[in-house]
Amino acid sequence: MMKLDHIAVAAETLEEGRAYVEDALGVALEPGGKHTKLGTHNMLMGLEDGVYFELISIDPDAPDPGLRRWFNLDDFAGAPRLTNWICQTEDLEDALAVAPEQMGQPIELTRGDLRWMMAAGIEGRLPFEQGFPAMISWGDSPHPSTRLKPSGLRLERLVITNPEAEALRKALAPLIADTRIMIVQGDVGMRAEFSSPSGQKVLE
Repeated sequence: MMKLDHIAVAAETLEEGRAYVEDALGVALEPGGKHTKLGTHNMLMGLEDGVYFELISIDPDAPDPGLRRWFNLDDFAGAPRLTNWICQTEDLEDALAVAPEQMGQPIELTRGDLRWMMAAGIEGRLPFEQGFPAMISWGDSPHPSTRLKPSGLRLERLVITNPEAEALRKALAPLIADTRIMIVQGDVGMRAEFSSPSGQKVLE
């Protein structure tokens, strides 16, 4: 079975995304780094229970990677918003065997001294219009959450709205069982609800 690894907000620029996230959550993001293979960069925030949060955008200083970027960032436009969730597995090959075919082949990625394998959809597009999670395997690499400062935020609920909600539930059933994750019928969207010392916080 998989477990929730992190959730991601996409933005046209890190500066715009940082303003949105820090205003919504009331906690400062930490510097992340660059993903040279895909021409993106990020900022991070630690959450409770070993989960973390990622803000990601296309790196304007990076050369064209020659392939479509993950999380469908090549087609992203508009205000920063929650777009993806990522699940961790110890056996990526086995997980992919029961996942939708549109997961694509896993690729090896790096950021600094971190190394991981990830399946993020065919040409950056995940099944169910990004409603299905990307899959990640950290192998022997340290998990990013172990390096992040405590934020006091705890993810209480991740609501994934999708026009094919029932089919998405069935596709997820053999892979993950997490009471925080809710799949509901409706237009494509995501909403994350957090508890914090200063009350409930929400990202959409």
